[in-house]
Amino acid sequence: MTTHPIRVRKAAVLGAGVMGAQIAAHLINANIETLLFELPADEKDTNANVIRAIEKLKKQEPAPLSIVSRAIYIEPANYDQHLERLGDCDLIIEAIAERLDLKSQLYERIAPHLHDQAILASNTSGLSISELAAAVPESLRARFCGVHFFNPPRYMHLVELIASEYSDATMLNTLETFLVTTLGKGVIRAKDTPNFIANRIGIFSMLATMHHARQFGLGFELVDKLTGSLIGRPKSATFRTADLVGLDILMHVIQTMQDNLADDPWHGFYTAPDWLSKLIKKGSLGQKTGKGVYQKQGKEIHVLDPDRETYRLAEQEVDGEVEVLLKQKDTVARFAALRKHSHPQAQFVWAIHRDLFHYCAVQLEFIANNARDLDLAVRWGFGWQQGPFEIWQSAGWNAVLDWINEDIAAGKAMAAVAMPAWVQTIGQQRPIQGVHAPEGSFSPATGEIQPRSSLPVYRRQLFPDRLIDEQPIYGETILETEELRLWHTGDEIAIVSFKTKKHTIDNAVLRGMEEAITTAENHFRALIIWQTEPPFSLGANLQKATERPKTEMPPSALDDFIRKIKKSAQATILKAAHSLDMADVLMAGKLAEVETMIAHFQQTSQHLRYCMVPTVAAVDGLALGGGCEFIMHCDRAVATLESYIGLVEAGVGLLPAGGGCKEFALRASQQAVESDPFMHLQHYFRTVAMAEMAKSAEQARALSYLSPSDVIVMNRFELLHVAKMQALALAEAGYRPPLRPREIVVAGATGIATFKSNLVNLLEGKFISEHDYLIGSKIAHVICGGDVVAGSCVDEEWLLGLERAAFIELLATEKTQARIAHTLKTGKPLRN
Repeated sequence: MTTHPIRVRKAAVLGAGVMGAQIAAHLINANIETLLFELPADEKDTNANVIRAIEKLKKQEPAPLSIVSRAIYIEPANYDQHLERLGDCDLIIEAIAERLDLKSQLYERIAPHLHDQAILASNTSGLSISELAAAVPESLRARFCGVHFFNPPRYMHLVELIASEYSDATMLNTLETFLVTTLGKGVIRAKDTPNFIANRIGIFSMLATMHHARQFGLGFELVDKLTGSLIGRPKSATFRTADLVGLDILMHVIQTMQDNLADDPWHGFYTAPDWLSKLIKKGSLGQKTGKGVYQKQGKEIHVLDPDRETYRLAEQEVDGEVEVLLKQKDTVARFAALRKHSHPQAQFVWAIHRDLFHYCAVQLEFIANNARDLDLAVRWGFGWQQGPFEIWQSAGWNAVLDWINEDIAAGKAMAAVAMPAWVQTIGQQRPIQGVHAPEGSFSPATGEIQPRSSLPVYRRQLFPDRLIDEQPIYGETILETEELRLWHTGDEIAIVSFKTKKHTIDNAVLRGMEEAITTAENHFRALIIWQTEPPFSLGANLQKATERPKTEMPPSALDDFIRKIKKSAQATILKAAHSLDMADVLMAGKLAEVETMIAHFQQTSQHLRYCMVPTVAAVDGLALGGGCEFIMHCDRAVATLESYIGLVEAGVGLLPAGGGCKEFALRASQQAVESDPFMHLQHYFRTVAMAEMAKSAEQARALSYLSPSDVIVMNRFELLHVAKMQALALAEAGYRPPLRPREIVVAGATGIATFKSNLVNLLEGKFISEHDYLIGSKIAHVICGGDVVAGSCVDEEWLLGLERAAFIELLATEKTQARIAHTLKTGKPLRN
């Protein structure tokens, strides 16, 4: 029997605290009407507490709402006046304080108001679901379970689904389907043990890190540098993560482990360090109070010195040799070197991994169904690039096991408990040494490999998040070059994927795209642009199109900037605006070749628009500059909610020249019909001139990077499936490309003059610089159709020609070149 998603017409969240309010926001992101309950305030305004929580959502960063205007759809409610409104809700998520008595009282109070199919779920982070279920009225127990979201709920992929002994199996399956597709989450079925899976492992890892930091005498900021991106974890690492989560929340989770895991071999370590307790008593709870492990003093970051109980400048650095070792790509060699190296920092990194591996091996059978669930829970809940077992397996299962056993015997490990027998067995009896294999992951309960879930919802994930030793087969190749691959999966839909770094677009990619489009027209029913991993595309890469002269140019500071900037995430965004590779072009002085490439880019965009089969852009992650222009020229876009789309070229002194300005001018003309297109152009001009980047697919729609007919999906692993369905729908409808517009009505000289007058006001008010004025004027010139009479009719080629000319004119200016150079040096835009 097919499991269908729950028809959640309306939901309620009980508790408007940090998590409750953000869960409500994400339900609204998914177009689910949501009631948000809180205790009543004073008699005059009983909903004041909820309203304050909703207002806070509008200002929070990172933004809980996909677009601020959605906040209006969260309906405020309180327990004294509005309990009867729960009768309209199909899903109720409780997110109040972590106290069994308070939750029990609330369940008893709301139960009479729920309809007989409604699901009640607790967002508890660690309380026993079975104990909570016992407090639920008997008629409701089969429809009660735990759904543990991670903070922030919009962005963290993980939701742990926890059954009680009473939970109905069909209810759990349908709820999982809803969480995966409608809310876009990665669902892990956790066993009902304290703190479940992710927090159990993640918090132990933090406690082990704190223990070894003390043991090896390392400062907190140094520990964060060693336990962040250098070892494949988020930049917030350990202590910054504690500040972000909230030191009081961390303390609560530690206390849960201390209170409920008395027989655990590591129980002695489930204690908050003295410095943590003292900070909490002082009210220094981390980021939310402006002071915790870290404190910003002026422009300087200071860190707690636990011995002196004062703050000092955060200045400790990673040892050069240890940093080189940690950057070694060969995981086997890296771990072998870590264990042998005598430096305290190397020994620290080995120790935190050793005790983590040891802990996971012992606890796996009690907290998770298999090793895959544990690894994915930690990856999705804590943002690690690999889970603990994946790291262990990639480092050499048997060798690492021998080292751990030696350290246990020598008394170096945090606990003296022996490794489970299965750990040794799977390293000797299986073809793959470790817990993960192509066919599934090891389950201690059964002693066998357990495949992925067979729930129908996962058939939509054509290429799910893979683990080590899972190598996806991306269909059958149609054509392939060094930069691009065209392939299919046997359903008459061609898929093109880029192979360039960050999926940038150069001349070779453009040539491949032209061939891919032609091949799709001749042999397939549709063409999809989809990348095997994000980002969608960071735009044009002009370096390969304009190779340096054979005579080597003398080294310059700019070359150093290029090397440095490749390490900067912020600069990666600006690379989409042609910044990085444009620097090479400037040094080679090949503006004519740049113009040739731009013309080629425009030609490819137009081919996407007017080819004989439907084209669909399947977008996930960053889609900037030329990547955004490709999206704008496809028949349909399917974008994940977390797609960050924009024409950002103005940020480095340029303008969109792959058809983006032309497209906005065309849309303004189509919207105007017989009226003046200028009123529609104002929105488009502001979007381009301010280099606005949408911070969600919903915002991209508001900025007109996406059209109203484009589709937003919540789960990135369902993106290709939905894109295929959209492509087939277009093909089945007897697709024909749009007719080329013969008359595009433009605002002309009058529109340009109006935009310029506005720019003059900004210039005189010192809100913009003279170069900003020039950039804005060039954008106005193109988007208004040039210096022609207002109401004149032009065609697309005219507008594309204006794009090319304006781009080259800006590129040739010293100030644009200075902006590019400054961006390469600092990763930040220059106001000049």
